[in-house]
Amino acid sequence: MTLPWTELVSADDAIKLIREWRAESRTHTVIVDAVPEQGQRVLEQLQVSTRSPLGAVAFHTGGVVIDHGWLRVLGSGSSEVPRSLDEWNGLGSVRRCDAGLLVADDALGGFFCWFESPRTIHYLAPDTFEWEDLELGYTDWLHWCFSDRLAAFYSELRWECWQADVRSLSGEQGLHVWPPLFLKGPRPERSRRPVPVKELWSLALELGEKLRGV
Repeated sequence: MTLPWTELVSADDAIKLIREWRAESRTHTVIVDAVPEQGQRVLEQLQVSTRSPLGAVAFHTGGVVIDHGWLRVLGSGSSEVPRSLDEWNGLGSVRRCDAGLLVADDALGGFFCWFESPRTIHYLAPDTFEWEDLELGYTDWLHWCFSDRLAAFYSELRWECWQADVRSLSGEQGLHVWPPLFLKGPRPERSRRPVPVKELWSLALELGEKLRGV
């Protein structure tokens, strides 16, 4: 039975908790307001209550932009984060990721997915193209995104003046890096070119298969 969005909006709404995390965070973060009709649509597609952080992000936000745009948490879609949770994932049609629900992506073409089994967030890293189990559920992972641990997680992938390069991206873009980050040995000077996020997703799947010899 599919519940209408009106029955999925909870008085005990997790958006209050998310805003508290943002207020306490030392990382530059923007919670983009949702267009009401879009939030209603995505919440109904997900069939989760706004009592959960996932439901709250889907219903109340057009996405969450973290660390000057380095990380984009998906909501109901906006110019800042154009990939809505339902349309980007292909809910109700052909799923983009068989493993679970894609919930965020970063400027280098890394992708976060809430796996169906095990029920944890996994990261498709741009330097390995393999899924890494972060051993966090969605709620703990979202809290982690607002914390100082995010910068530590990405420390080896960032470069001097990365903030300026990331700020120049539109919400539909990430950076294609060449030579690829997975190459071993001393890291040469690399070029970073803006490309659509959907292109980075396709590239990650293609290179991942090649590296695994599939």
